Amino acid sequence: MRLPSFARRHPRIGLLIVATIAVASWMLLRAPHPATESMSQAAAGAEAPKPAGPPWLYGRADARFTVVGYADLECPYCRAYFPALKRWIDAHPEVNWQWHHLPLSMHEPAATAGARLAECAGETGGHATFWQAVAWLYAHTRGDGQGLPEGLRYPDLTPAMQGCLDSERPDAVIRAQAVEAAQQGLAATPALQLRDRESGKTLLLHGPVEGDALLSAIDLLAAGSTTAAEPAHSPDMPAGVAGDHGSSASPGIHAGVSETSVASEPKAPSESWRGSSGLQAGVTHMPR
Repeated sequence: MRLPSFARRHPRIGLLIVATIAVASWMLLRAPHPATESMSQAAAGAEAPKPAGPPWLYGRADARFTVVGYADLECPYCRAYFPALKRWIDAHPEVNWQWHHLPLSMHEPAATAGARLAECAGETGGHATFWQAVAWLYAHTRGDGQGLPEGLRYPDLTPAMQGCLDSERPDAVIRAQAVEAAQQGLAATPALQLRDRESGKTLLLHGPVEGDALLSAIDLLAAGSTTAAEPAHSPDMPAGVAGDHGSSASPGIHAGVSETSVASEPKAPSESWRGSSGLQAGVTHMPR
């Protein structure tokens, strides 16, 4: 490399120029190409971005299975089940959780008030903010339709969120999800619908369902089985109670699995989706 005449007359400055050029060249060579960096992240299992809500999603957006949870924010059984299901989703990246509102008439108007707050939190802050609002509501509501304590306000209320609360946007979402639940014959909370993205099949389960029973129900779904069974309650649930009814009937509804799409001939349960989880197929029965 030919140095400028000034650098030849001042050797020390010339050496400094050469060293600076060498370091800059080395840094350029080390900088990762954006496409290469993206490929590396994908290979490392980077999570796919979630689509805009609602409905609001917890867990990996690219999970094969989805637990659609129909819940009432004043339902004490939903409140007890919420952290148990959240921990289970955290431990099973092949399954995500989609929230659907089902406010029961016995808990109004507090149930819809809570649902509106959660919806507006999601609208202004996205998926994570929605789930934070749900957790806050369950932690602070008095439950059974009594709502939040007098004078207690959501701590993260923003002007944008207040604007949402002053509109009818959250009501439209809540009504649409409640109508969808009614079309499936759901009148109690919590209720779960399992969906398999690969096959398009679904299973409907009533009541809080414990983790092993959820895995077993997913086995049935993956295998295309038409066998009905009764999943067990979560250990966090009161024995003999499956959830809140939307009518004056006793809340002890029957837990069971029903298939909402036509399946082909029953097959042996598939282990391919679970990797090394090693759990046995078959649904645990609820104790009588």
